[in-house]
Amino acid sequence: MASSGIVKAMCLVLIAVALVAPLAEAAITCGTVVSSLSPCLPYLQGRNGNAVPAACCGGIESLYSAAKTTPDRQSVCNCLKSLAGSYKGINFDKAAGLPGKCGVNIPYKIAPSTDCSKVQ
Repeated sequence: MASSGIVKAMCLVLIAVALVAPLAEAAITCGTVVSSLSPCLPYLQGRNGNAVPAACCGGIESLYSAAKTTPDRQSVCNCLKSLAGSYKGINFDKAAGLPGKCGVNIPYKIAPSTDCSKVQ
C-alpha cells in the first residue's frame, strides 16, 4: 500500500515531470514510476512533516533524467494520473511543489487536471 500511495502522490509530481506520451514506444513503465517515487509517499501524505526525503528527490531526478522522449514523458504522466485516484491522503499542493523542492524544473503543473497529451 505504501508504494501505491507514493505512486498516487508521485503521479501528480511526475505528471509535471512526466512528458506525456502517446501510445508510442515508451521505455519507462508504471512499475518504474512507482518504484522511483515510493519514497515520496510519506511526505505527500503528511506522515513525515515538511522534510522531503533524499530518496524521494533521487527518484524524481532519476525519472526526469530517464524520460528523454515525448512518449516517455507522456507515459510517466499517464501513469501518475491513473495512480492518483488510487491513494488516500495525498496532498496535491505538496505534490505540485515537489519537483521544485528537489531542484527539478518542469515546464508544466503537476496536477490531476494536467492533459498528458500536451506534454512534450
